[in-house]
Amino acid sequence: MVNVLIAPSILSCNFLELGREIKEIDEAGCDLIHVDVMDGHFVPNITVGPMIVDFIRNITEKPLDCHLMVERPYRLVKDFIKAGSDIITVHVESDAHILRTIDMIKGEGKKAGVTLNPGTSLHSVEEILPYVDVLLIMTVNPGFGGQPFIPSMYDKIKKAKDMIEKVNRKVHLEVDGGIKVSNAKKVVLSGADILVMGTEIFGSKNYKQKITEVRNSVGE
Repeated sequence: MVNVLIAPSILSCNFLELGREIKEIDEAGCDLIHVDVMDGHFVPNITVGPMIVDFIRNITEKPLDCHLMVERPYRLVKDFIKAGSDIITVHVESDAHILRTIDMIKGEGKKAGVTLNPGTSLHSVEEILPYVDVLLIMTVNPGFGGQPFIPSMYDKIKKAKDMIEKVNRKVHLEVDGGIKVSNAKKVVLSGADILVMGTEIFGSKNYKQKITEVRNSVGE
């Protein structure tokens, strides 16, 4: 049985009640807290910076999974590490020297991840996989929450899992975008072991009940 990790994305939370929202998903039994960082250039939206990560770090011990959807992410890596990030994931599309950035993250004792947009080929990460801890597959075009899962991404997840199995080390396969109770099992059967979920969790009335529903749906 796959040990599936649930990572609520705070992109969909009520930011007027951020502290309460973080505490509630923590107590509801999430495994990670996913922080979407957007700069208004790499994606058409602007979200949070290191100061918010520092705030979250002070109210939860859950690992903070920071997804940098920004241009030239190497400029910000050390700020997010200092703020308390545990995992930092960067896009292959936004960093011309991504191995250098991965080394920077791992050199600070943190886990490094690499992310692919839906239209980016898996071949772009084939040489990188031996050096990362997480491969994140976007199953929507990044920038906004609440988008529907792109069906052709199931096959991409399967191919990503096949690539990971050829690497002689543990690499998590994380999937982000349009995941709901109704499709979580198919995403996991395709190979994912970390599920990023925003509106499905934060749009529910009971976070613990929703996370339990997700775990039950994937057979945990």
